[in-house]
Amino acid sequence: MSPHVAGKRHIPRTIALGVPLAVLAALVTTGTADATSGPAQPQVTHTATLGDIPLGAFSNALLPGTVDDDRGVDLGGIGSDIYPAGRKGEFWTVTDRGPNGQIKVDGKKRRTFPVPGFDPAIVKIRVCGDSVKVIDSIPITTSSGKPVTGLSNQAGRDEAPYSYDAQTPLAYNPNGLDTEGIVRAKDGSFWLVDEYSPSLVHVSAHGKVLARYVPKGLNLTGADYPVVEALPAVLLHRKTNRGLEGLAQLPDGDLVMALQSPLSLPDANAGDASRNTRLLRFSPKKRAVTGEYAYRFDPVNVVDPSEDDTSELKISSVVAVGGDRLLVEERTDKAARLQSVRLTRDANILGGPWDSDTTSPSLEQLDDPASAGVPVPAKRLVVDLGTVAGVPGKIEGVARVDHDTLALINDNDFGMTDGTGAFDTQGRLVDSGIETVVTYVRLPRGI
Repeated sequence: MSPHVAGKRHIPRTIALGVPLAVLAALVTTGTADATSGPAQPQVTHTATLGDIPLGAFSNALLPGTVDDDRGVDLGGIGSDIYPAGRKGEFWTVTDRGPNGQIKVDGKKRRTFPVPGFDPAIVKIRVCGDSVKVIDSIPITTSSGKPVTGLSNQAGRDEAPYSYDAQTPLAYNPNGLDTEGIVRAKDGSFWLVDEYSPSLVHVSAHGKVLARYVPKGLNLTGADYPVVEALPAVLLHRKTNRGLEGLAQLPDGDLVMALQSPLSLPDANAGDASRNTRLLRFSPKKRAVTGEYAYRFDPVNVVDPSEDDTSELKISSVVAVGGDRLLVEERTDKAARLQSVRLTRDANILGGPWDSDTTSPSLEQLDDPASAGVPVPAKRLVVDLGTVAGVPGKIEGVARVDHDTLALINDNDFGMTDGTGAFDTQGRLVDSGIETVVTYVRLPRGI
């Protein structure tokens, strides 16, 4: 466990003398309507912001000596997911691979890692008034206790890693994780999903990787933890940086993983044009995938009226809401909608023709999967977050607080932007000004 908690190496923002959350919640519309106001609408009831915590201080408090220069970057990126921690206002979150960006060199984009020593971490937060405080943090480590880092795994499969200015190549690291979704099991261990392989990662209560479940045929060698080829081989066709993103834990302990974007099957053009992605069910008891489900996005201009590029559609969060029912977040970087979906036995396509990369047309190429005989789970819109005033962009984490309230968290990308202007001439971050914010949204009709 980290010594880095609120009050230690933390530069807090001023906490306004506001009304307590419980009082605020009581002051908002209760769900009834009068003749003049009309039906009650979803609304933001509370927001809280993460203060400035230097990334070097945060990282070195967990694993001394891992970051020698944070280039002026603060802790961010914890909005990759959010999961209730059991006490009111407390949540588990997880960072992604760390500060990263893209810079074009000779007409080609290079992936930059300005703080290559950064180690992804599980971060426990508490909403206190209008502030988000870090109350615990756990570094993710290998079997021998070394940092996994967030660096790319395999040449030819993952983007080549470069220094902050895209001029110096960095070494690949087979241990590296681009962590996204998080849930906590009853035994105190954590399950995470990762975009690189893509993979499902089981992590001990102290952050040590117990097993990384990857697609069959990946052949990831050199990792300092157990690597198990247990996921469908078709996932090898995941779009770069669009692997597994959402993760939910069902009441029976099974896990549901969401593929962020359609597979590049048979090629990248087909994936970019597709609205068909996949959900997978994994049994921790069997250590195996037991279900796979086709998921059909709404048209991109329905999800985000300002967008016309279908490749911008993503799933970033899935939340279990009882039985086999989920909330699934369809989003772009500017808008998001939550859909209610139920996973039924007759919709399971695991092991069928759609798991073969020789099937033509592929699942991704189908304009109407249902008419082609693919069972597509029905969905129902729960809330269009793009129409709720006060909800920030790039929401990647959703948690259920109670029967009618959600907690949302955004990914601020560590304050980074793409391009040569991300850092000044001294190699210090030019911060985007986007903060990490936890936002409570009340749904009058419940969840």
